[in-house]
Amino acid sequence: MLDFNFSPFPVVETERLILDEVNDGDVKEVFELRSNPETMKYIPRPLVKDYEDAMEHIKMIKEKIENNTGINWAIRLKDNSKLLGIIGFYRLQPENYRAEIGYIILPEFQGKGLVPEAVTRLIKFGFEDLRLHSIEAVIDPENYASEKVLQKCGFTKEAHLREAEFYEGKFLDKVIYSLLER
Repeated sequence: MLDFNFSPFPVVETERLILDEVNDGDVKEVFELRSNPETMKYIPRPLVKDYEDAMEHIKMIKEKIENNTGINWAIRLKDNSKLLGIIGFYRLQPENYRAEIGYIILPEFQGKGLVPEAVTRLIKFGFEDLRLHSIEAVIDPENYASEKVLQKCGFTKEAHLREAEFYEGKFLDKVIYSLLER
């Protein structure tokens, strides 16, 4: 079984990006991400209503890192410290050597290849540093942009679960993609 330890926090880089710790100074951007119905369209979680909610989200991110139960990185351009998005490993399954990857990015930075760049780097981190055997992604079947990112990064569609989650009075489908270490 794997034993995760995210201390010290692992900062990782790509050609254009630095993936580092989400901090209290990112509250404005976290609010922008998590309060925007468009960015949250395919994420069945409540919208944050104010900066206090955004700070609670940051606090939750920090707690998961401290408890080694999940890890999120801020996505930033190397030449600008503004948080553009968040990417991380959720639902860690140390007993199965598996984790779920997820990401969200501000609308003005979508379609620029930043998410595939960050995902590709975290695949490497997941397999080499965390010693995962598999990485999964769970998406809304209508989230074609995310599906395209996953396919570009080598993920394979594993399942389409019909009405598998109940959220805000509706049953939602979800699609599972995965990537095995090879």
